[in-house]
Amino acid sequence: MNAARSLHPSPRTLEVESLDGFDRLVAAGARTMQGWHAQSLDLRGRTAQLEAMNPQGGIFLGCTFGHGVEDSLRSRGALIFPKLEAVPFNPYRARLYTPQELYEGIAESRYEDTPDAKVYQWSIRPGQRHRLDATLAAALHDHSIGDALDELTRSDLCAGRTMVGVMGGHAARRGSAVFEEAAMLGRLLARDGRVVATGGGPGTMEAANLGAYLSEAPDRDFRRALDDLAAVPGFLPSVSAWARSAAAVVERHPEGTPSLGVPTWFYGHEPPNFFATHIAKYFANAVREAILLELCNGGIVFLPGSGGTVQEIFQDACENYYGTPGTIMPMVLVGQEHWLRRYPAWPLLQSLAAGRQMESRIFLVDTVEEALAVLDR
Repeated sequence: MNAARSLHPSPRTLEVESLDGFDRLVAAGARTMQGWHAQSLDLRGRTAQLEAMNPQGGIFLGCTFGHGVEDSLRSRGALIFPKLEAVPFNPYRARLYTPQELYEGIAESRYEDTPDAKVYQWSIRPGQRHRLDATLAAALHDHSIGDALDELTRSDLCAGRTMVGVMGGHAARRGSAVFEEAAMLGRLLARDGRVVATGGGPGTMEAANLGAYLSEAPDRDFRRALDDLAAVPGFLPSVSAWARSAAAVVERHPEGTPSLGVPTWFYGHEPPNFFATHIAKYFANAVREAILLELCNGGIVFLPGSGGTVQEIFQDACENYYGTPGTIMPMVLVGQEHWLRRYPAWPLLQSLAAGRQMESRIFLVDTVEEALAVLDR
């Protein structure tokens, strides 16, 4: 998990992500900006404060300054990363995404016109992955997302609570038994006081985030949401219709329980779901997968899936195989028929774990209720 940890700020770093935060530091008597990382701030009204301080060692990422201030700061030792106007996203953003931000305009327009779709189209332009400006912008963005995700884990949302990952197939259709099972799992986990984390996409990922989001809603509202969503079973042929039906559920229940989604533009054909209230969307899929596994300090439940889910099982198994006692987390596979016969991952996982400390932390169950019981043990 070193890739994820490397994105986190050092203890001496001060993330300055709002004007209020800047003002508090100045009011507290700060005279030097050593270690400051100011992100996407409009500092045109703070010229006097900036001129009065020593900027040596300070870093400004995509900030706006009054006339002449940028040159002054740079000449006195500050490192300034300019705004990147040619990219359809803010590479220096200081917070995670919301579904409303990624799907802005979906009620009136097509998905193809939303910020999420525009970023994906930018990322797949011919030669884009080999352009220095594009790769730098994407790397800076992913660093910022990692930083924001680190802040989330230290926030009140996660205080005293474990985070449980739910992995499974993206192809599970709304209205299916698999989708309902995943939604019930998310609902049970959130009601049990756990933070639900998924890959942030459609299928079982959407279902688990939905279940968590409506965990405090009455059963009749939960069932109504499942029925309403079933009218648009999948994101094909229309992501727009799929997203609008989810947005309608969120509008009826604006105060849902928070959960996390960690999707990627690498799989841009899979849109993010509308029920993860906090979305850490990455360009680099490998970094995204490593971080998602690291975050799940309460274990991971693997629902029926195929290629991607099998990969996630053994990526997690590898971490546990080489882990120390304090880092080995439960792995719960749900669906004996699926994991014993259709995709026999369980026998291989058992063989891999035999004689290792992870052996007592792997489980095969048949229902999501059994999965919750295993995690409670």
